[in-house]
Amino acid sequence: MTQDIDPTRRRILQGAGALAVAGMMPLAARAQTKQIVVSDPGGPYTSAYRAAFYDPFEKATGIKVVNVARESQPVAQFAAMVKTKNYVWDATILTLSADIPYLQANGLLEPIGLKASDYPELMSDAITPDWLGVDVYSTVLAYRQDKFAQNGPKTWADFWDVKRFPGRRCLRRSPIDTLEQALLADGVPIDKLYPLDVDRAFKSLDKIKPHIALWWTSGAQAMQAIQSGDVDMISTWNGRAQAAKDAGAPVTIVWNQGLYSIEGWGIPKGTPRADAAKQFVRFCADAKRQAVLTQTLAYGPTNKQAFESIPPNRAALLPTAPQNIKDMRLPSPQWWEANRQKVTERFNSWIIS
Repeated sequence: MTQDIDPTRRRILQGAGALAVAGMMPLAARAQTKQIVVSDPGGPYTSAYRAAFYDPFEKATGIKVVNVARESQPVAQFAAMVKTKNYVWDATILTLSADIPYLQANGLLEPIGLKASDYPELMSDAITPDWLGVDVYSTVLAYRQDKFAQNGPKTWADFWDVKRFPGRRCLRRSPIDTLEQALLADGVPIDKLYPLDVDRAFKSLDKIKPHIALWWTSGAQAMQAIQSGDVDMISTWNGRAQAAKDAGAPVTIVWNQGLYSIEGWGIPKGTPRADAAKQFVRFCADAKRQAVLTQTLAYGPTNKQAFESIPPNRAALLPTAPQNIKDMRLPSPQWWEANRQKVTERFNSWIIS
């Protein structure tokens, strides 16, 4: 019998192997150039970040920003770079709940010296000494208007109510967000979710499992499912639901009981261009720069003053608009860091049982 390897450790080992075979510019040569390399999720992020951050930073400082698309789970590559001191990039987008607790606990982030008191206009959760959040997305309930008109589900209890709201349902094939939704459906108040009652969550999931037509594994799959009408209601990221709406699908987004996540910049500890990377990270806190980001990416700014530069009709589509975020909450990064592996193993076993 092969010995089980901790998933985080496995990803780090895989990341180290990838770095060993990757063709990269020699470190000394790169250090001489007046540029930084940053990694982002690619696709629409790249064009939005280029307009909001990369090009303006180059113009303001003369420091060129070269961007590459990162892996969907960047922690392994991030850790491998620090351990091998072979830096592919100098800053990357990281998610507060999924990435930051592990990287901080293992001393892998470059200290930036950020203080919340220096950025009073930023959301309090969007800043740590070594990480700066720049955008917010939310996992929301969305439904087809051609199925329910304006009388669709408004809560996760409604989503679970197959008699009042018959239709094809879709949830994410992941315990993150899904366990919280199961507890909300079972009557747990959104401000009392943590620590998660895992047994109660799985009992709630047992009730809805026979009625789930699709367990999605990627944002593109989720968007296609609700856009095409293959499902009538779904748990999905607000940007994907908005993209379906923009493509003409009759989709309604329900912000109530949404679970928001914050994405932002972290720097691998020891990169030789840390000073320029820190300058870039601080630049991205600017309200007007974040407002530009929202023009094409339906994610909310972390700088609340950005809304002064965002048209009201566009602001209404963003998670951090006051009327939207008031009914949502941030999943606990600390709880998920401590319980993610165990809960994920249980979820994966449960879904195929």
